[in-house]
Amino acid sequence: SFISNMKKIFLSLILFPIVLSASTKLIVLGSGTPNPDPTRKGSAYAVIVNNQTYLIDFGPGVIRNAAALSPEWGGDIKEMSVKNLEYAFLTHIHSDHSAGLTDLLLTPWVMGRNTELKLFGPLGLDKMAKSILKAYEDDINYRIHGTQPSNKVGYQFEFQLLVEGIVFKDKNVTVEAFKVPHGSFDDAYGFRFTSADKVIVFSGDTGPSKILEEFANGADILVHEVYSHAGFLDKTKEWQKYHQGHHTSTFEVGEIASRAKPKLLLLSHILFWGSTPEEILKETRATYDGEIKIAEDLMIIE
Repeated sequence: SFISNMKKIFLSLILFPIVLSASTKLIVLGSGTPNPDPTRKGSAYAVIVNNQTYLIDFGPGVIRNAAALSPEWGGDIKEMSVKNLEYAFLTHIHSDHSAGLTDLLLTPWVMGRNTELKLFGPLGLDKMAKSILKAYEDDINYRIHGTQPSNKVGYQFEFQLLVEGIVFKDKNVTVEAFKVPHGSFDDAYGFRFTSADKVIVFSGDTGPSKILEEFANGADILVHEVYSHAGFLDKTKEWQKYHQGHHTSTFEVGEIASRAKPKLLLLSHILFWGSTPEEILKETRATYDGEIKIAEDLMIIE
């Protein structure tokens, strides 16, 4: 009827601005591995929703890459101003995912952060952060009690131990954590971020995982680690055993995506082992015909 149609139009006009205001960005701050590729910083991503930034992993170089996108350094994303980095989720404590923690604790504080860093991660993260603050005690004291005007809060942190299920929720996002098989690591996680307009799933470091497939089912973006199958064949038997237990091949990630059907499969944390990005894509497309992108540092997906 005319009245019911008018009600639908009225509701759509009310809801339309809400959907617009919830525009979610994914930023690749680090797409690398333990191999020190100068063009790929350690594992790090940012989800930005309604002007709030949430970091996923903080490998080496995370702060510098965030700054590169900020207005202070010629970028146009104010949420990447490092003083605004307040929330961080860690998949596991491997150094290529966590070695930027010193920078994350201290540099945003030096640049003006006046709230505690909220850290979500496995048990070892709490110990790691406490050890860093102890190691930098003299530096912190000098900045607070010397002539430099520094607040007494911004270098501190709050820690929340990850469990499976919902680990964080605010007006912008709901974050769910799920365990993934990364060798004998008992505390390796993936994350599912749900905002008003996107679902983004991060595999973390993992072998093929049915649980991950369930969380990634129908996601807008699945960020998944991968290794070159061709390069794998050239590895020694010992290294092949290690990588099969800890990581996911191109063919395997394609099979995972074929079942989960994300709108975009973003391949990151890639062990190229001599393969080109085109060869990685070709191998993955052998088992998956959906949209695939190769992650690059400072890539922005909206």
